[in-house]
Amino acid sequence: MEQDDVYLIDLWRVLEREWKWFVVPLILIVALTFTYLQGVKRQWEATAWIQIGQVDTAPMGQDPKVEPMMRVIDRIQMIPFQNEVVRSIGLSPDSPEAQLYRKSLKLEPLTYEGPLVKLRVLATSPELARQLASATVTQLQTVHQKLESVSLTLAQERLQEVDAELQSATAARDAVQATILRSGSGVVDKDTQASALAGVLLATRNQEIHDLQMARGELVNRLSPAYTYETALMWPVYVPRSPVFPNPVMILGGGILAALFLGTLVAIGRNALRRKN
Repeated sequence: MEQDDVYLIDLWRVLEREWKWFVVPLILIVALTFTYLQGVKRQWEATAWIQIGQVDTAPMGQDPKVEPMMRVIDRIQMIPFQNEVVRSIGLSPDSPEAQLYRKSLKLEPLTYEGPLVKLRVLATSPELARQLASATVTQLQTVHQKLESVSLTLAQERLQEVDAELQSATAARDAVQATILRSGSGVVDKDTQASALAGVLLATRNQEIHDLQMARGELVNRLSPAYTYETALMWPVYVPRSPVFPNPVMILGGGILAALFLGTLVAIGRNALRRKN
């Protein structure tokens, strides 16, 4: 402990004696730090939460999502996809803004919250950051709409088939009821066996209609917005007012620490040279 005290006192005396060599690097590094903060381009971060679309008419045990989450993430990370995104807002794929977009793009799967995909991207202005995040979602929507259209077409065709079968079964049931009424009113000869057969046929038609109505109701429910929806933003794109880069406090603090270290090192070196001479 005493050795440390002596060492610190000696160091202080060196700095006091070589204060000019300590102050000059300190001022230089701090000035360079301020110059860097003034000259560097600021960057804003946009955050978006993407809900993957689904058509909930898939067979039991199959994922109703238009595209699995990890495949969505792989797709967004593909360079051709990203080039289409930047072109859609009028940027060249080789522009600095596009390069920053590709470099800063981060995707995080949120499996237990939707599932959702959290997207973060940097840009040199809040407006551009918001544009790039929104354009990424729009491009993904364009891809998914083509995939959704096949499943939706098949589901709509199945609904039309059920409607046609229901209409046919209802007409057949009405015909059976009319026959039973005519038989009961004496228009046709009363026959116990024929009446029983007609009753069984009527019950069969009623059960068929009930099953078709249940199937139709389930299909309509699955095609409702609660179960079938497009890929979209869950909430508006969020961009904070302040830039995320550069961080003035962190950079200025790091600059001051570096200046103190370099100033101390230069002062000690100058003192060693003075002793040799």
